[in-house]
Amino acid sequence: MTVYSKELKEEYRSDVLVLGGGPSGLCAAVAAARGGASVILVEKYGFCGGMATAGLVAPFMTCFDSGGGTMLIRGLFSEIVDRLCLRGDAIHPSLCDAPSAFTSYITVGHKRVTPFRAEGLKKVADEMLAEAGVRILYHTSFADVLSSDGHIEKVVLLRKNGLCCATAKVIVDCTGDGDCAASAGAAFEFGNEAEKKVQPATTFFRIGNVDSSKIEEDYRKNIDNFYRKDGVNYRSLHWWVEKAREAGDWDLDRVSIGLFRGVDEDEWSINTSRIMGIDGTDSESLTRGEIEGRRQVEEIFAFFRKYVPGCENAKLLQTGTTLGIRETRHIRGAKMLKTTDLLSCTYPSDSIAVCANSVDVHGKYGPRSNEYIALPEGGFYGIPFGTLVPEGFDNLLVAGRCLSAESDAAGAVRVMPPCMATGEAAGCAAAIASAYGISVYRVDTDALRGELRNRGVYLP
Repeated sequence: MTVYSKELKEEYRSDVLVLGGGPSGLCAAVAAARGGASVILVEKYGFCGGMATAGLVAPFMTCFDSGGGTMLIRGLFSEIVDRLCLRGDAIHPSLCDAPSAFTSYITVGHKRVTPFRAEGLKKVADEMLAEAGVRILYHTSFADVLSSDGHIEKVVLLRKNGLCCATAKVIVDCTGDGDCAASAGAAFEFGNEAEKKVQPATTFFRIGNVDSSKIEEDYRKNIDNFYRKDGVNYRSLHWWVEKAREAGDWDLDRVSIGLFRGVDEDEWSINTSRIMGIDGTDSESLTRGEIEGRRQVEEIFAFFRKYVPGCENAKLLQTGTTLGIRETRHIRGAKMLKTTDLLSCTYPSDSIAVCANSVDVHGKYGPRSNEYIALPEGGFYGIPFGTLVPEGFDNLLVAGRCLSAESDAAGAVRVMPPCMATGEAAGCAAAIASAYGISVYRVDTDALRGELRNRGVYLP
């Protein structure tokens, strides 16, 4: 074993340090800065948005109640959507009902999605961060943390020009994988530990030059041919997948195609590749996933060109810059979001966000399967503040998909609108804690909820 030591210069100091500029981190940074805190945002890419931009994950899944009647996730998410719409880079969710091309022709759990352009989101993120006064460190990654007695003293960052340290009154871990919290010694569960599984990864990709009218016509011919059997959904284009498999042109363990029309009529986002057993916290495992994902994309795109009406002249526009990871660590918090809470539409008194996203566990019963449980019509549930507060730490918050939740419950709130909502709440709480010099455990949840309401967050 090699022992390596080096003196690091403390180059950054702020009230709030946000690690990760994905959907949750972007909202956490803007929310904290609007709350009067000095904020530094650390992001490993040269742009914000995370899975929405680097991962090409689209559309934003529903932000409405399960009946599609009330927009539940508002606040910064709503502002981002409105800004994108003004630029012509999104279609408002109120205009995207289900089933439709925007929802991959799925009805349950997919009412009111939001198609958007990733390039537009990059620009909107830059503008909002600049307006709020956030200091951005692009091309900078979290490396390590120095902590004692439940207090994070310094965060080690890796920049292009070397290692350095940053200090802050409050750190918000929006890395998706809970990297900072885990490095500091926070307790966590990895995936579904009881079943020894994590949800599979996916390489998203975009295709263009599609005659979408022909896809619509093909869908209408098969509108009554959607069904579920033995935990497997037979949905969009499964009739063509079956023909391709019979002809030897398809060997993937998938039976349907997830395809979502974008803002431009001839462009579609494809969510079909499935890479099992990837550890999103391990570089070698991620490397295997990236290579396998691109291999699967090649096969899927060839299928589109050969079998899917309207795609004969389709072009592969782009694959995700990074693999789409659905699940890694669930940091153990002061409270835990439980699956029964979601399905019974529980609304705790300290809720900082309201959602209706379905329990969606890919690969639950094998690579072809999933578990999908939607809420009753008009239902919703609350995410309590305690799920953002790691046990045993006085100046650390988490937001996004690494929040404290059972694995199946996390399968509902891991999608981007809930991640933005928890990010905004964490940012507001961080600003309050830094302003009053108090532990994150002592943040008054009634005051926090009041502040969130003042910012347009829907909390009934």
